[in-house]
Amino acid sequence: MTKFDAIRPFYDTEVNEAICSCVNNPMMKAIMGFTFPDVDEEIWKEQLKRTHSIRDFQCNFIYQSVKKVLEKSSEGLSTSGFEKLEKNTSYLFISNHRDIILDTSLLNVCLFDHGLVMTASAIGDNLVQKDFLKTLSRLNRNFLVQRGLSPRELLESSKLMSEYIGQLLLRENRSVWIAQREGRTKDGNDATHSGVLKMLGMGSDEKNLMDYFKKLKIVPVSISYEYDPTDALKMPQLMAAANAEKYIKEKNEDFITLLSGIIGQKKHIHIHVGNVLDKELDEICSQFDNNNKQIQALTQALDDSILKNYKLWPTNYIAYDLLYNTTNYSNYYTEAEKSLFERRLEMRIDDKNAQMVESFLAMYANPVVNKMKYENAF
Repeated sequence: MTKFDAIRPFYDTEVNEAICSCVNNPMMKAIMGFTFPDVDEEIWKEQLKRTHSIRDFQCNFIYQSVKKVLEKSSEGLSTSGFEKLEKNTSYLFISNHRDIILDTSLLNVCLFDHGLVMTASAIGDNLVQKDFLKTLSRLNRNFLVQRGLSPRELLESSKLMSEYIGQLLLRENRSVWIAQREGRTKDGNDATHSGVLKMLGMGSDEKNLMDYFKKLKIVPVSISYEYDPTDALKMPQLMAAANAEKYIKEKNEDFITLLSGIIGQKKHIHIHVGNVLDKELDEICSQFDNNNKQIQALTQALDDSILKNYKLWPTNYIAYDLLYNTTNYSNYYTEAEKSLFERRLEMRIDDKNAQMVESFLAMYANPVVNKMKYENAF
């Protein structure tokens, strides 16, 4: 065993055996039936059995699955910023996090389409408890973030993950995707958690932490969905938080959320990749000589990029005007779009519950509030 075996994806030498072990699984059949509805089952099975690398699995199967998801449940994916990235170069993509599976899957579709290095991506081990899901995630170049650990175990796990991410980026020339925070944003307020950066910094062998982060080539990513297919599913947790109550997940909640994110209607989606953080790190280095203050400043730099470059949709402006009872942004949407959004609200939540309505609207309106903080946003 190597030190990374507990968290790493499959090596290419392990791929074929892993595929053959799950090719007859009902969930594999469901995925392939959705992806290739006009292809005979024996044909896609035979093609799967001839697959011997993660890249082939991703390009020939998962890429096609994601494209089918976009076709069935969206009105298109648009992008910006990818032309600034260099081919054959690894980057550390730090992204806001809205959807369990799609955030990283859509980014990889964009990277593939632009001829760029695709990512190894972090995923919580709580999401892959079933054997098939764990195998599928490892075939899709996911590495595991271990959850529910004691403080001592968490420290060891963080060190291991930091070292593994450094190994991927600096020695294997493999890009990495990681969310800016643990768990998805529920209330629309995307914010980087300093703990993520502290974990990444554990792998540093540099005298100055910012010099190490420069080597990682950090790229902030902003992803926005016009409709959040899991918006109603987030309500119980938001209600619990609003009432200062402890929230306990239902048994299959993560899996239901995962599935809803994939098949639910999203309308338009946009992914923007920001500039590699470089001069920002130099400025941080010149201003602060304390690691904690440097990390706080880097957290702010990431937030600035992610929020400034977040694409706002009519749904965001509608929710803002409804929540604050204004018409400030009425030029950004039509009456038909407003009626459609109001209908969605009525159908998905209890619109007689004022607190729930406010939370639902805030989820969509907060990105507008956050972007207003930047003078050149509009």
